[in-house]
Amino acid sequence: MTQTVDEPGPRTPPESDAAAATATYVFAVCRGGDPAAVAGLPGQAPGSPVRLLRFGSLDAVVQDVPAAEFGEESLRERLTDRTELERCARAHHAVIAAVAGSAPTVPLPLATLYLGDERARVALREDERRFHTVLERIAGRVEWGVKVYARRETTARPERSATVTPARTPTGPPAEPGAAGADAAEAASRGGRSGRAYLERVRGARQERERRQQAGLDAADAVDRALRGIAVASRRLRTHDTALTGERGAQLLNAAYLVAEGREREVAEAVEDVRRAPTCRGVEVEVTGPWVPYSFVDGGGPDARG
Repeated sequence: MTQTVDEPGPRTPPESDAAAATATYVFAVCRGGDPAAVAGLPGQAPGSPVRLLRFGSLDAVVQDVPAAEFGEESLRERLTDRTELERCARAHHAVIAAVAGSAPTVPLPLATLYLGDERARVALREDERRFHTVLERIAGRVEWGVKVYARRETTARPERSATVTPARTPTGPPAEPGAAGADAAEAASRGGRSGRAYLERVRGARQERERRQQAGLDAADAVDRALRGIAVASRRLRTHDTALTGERGAQLLNAAYLVAEGREREVAEAVEDVRRAPTCRGVEVEVTGPWVPYSFVDGGGPDARG
């Protein structure tokens, strides 16, 4: 996500000066930040120091970057390259994580830019009250991510079976017309039984898939309840399509939990308990964290609690 901000303040310098101009890249906002925490970090422009910029009662974590390389068009072109996007995202997160290790920190979106420190100060001051609210919510807390996947089915799809009866060589006089009709009726009966058996197998396979799906959803709810019991806030995020989950099965839960620092052991024990539960045999539970509370900086949406 990019966010280039050019108001309020004077207009962009003429094109002849643009190459030498710098923009102010803002990584995050923190309270009581330590300049030593960001000293030496490469950020988005190695050689330019990452620093703290005071505005009101808070600090912005910023860096001077070449305006020509971080203009809207240049950024759009660079960030369409997956490798470049990943590099920028890692650099962005590295700075945020370093600051968050020493002070409550509100991460800002990737590529939040202002045309100079003064514009950054003015714009951030307008949001100072919101920053304080968020800092109160996340101070002393971290984010844990939990994903639940249905295990892939290994049973084969039912196939219609065909029984071929080899032709018999006549060994006696032709059968009476009544006997031929009986043979045909018996063959039709066998065919009917075979067709019904196939339909029953198909129906059974469908019912088993439905049972597994419901069991997976129940397991995901069990995981969610266990983590909610520890978290001060939680948020269900959009689940990923199977095209993104790779060889794993369907994603049943994608959630974030805001948990007080120091409760890592409780999180691990809660997850291990649900993994061992019989209701969770058909799912895979993945836990990541602790992270900077990215998912809780905007107050959450309708799926949020806390």
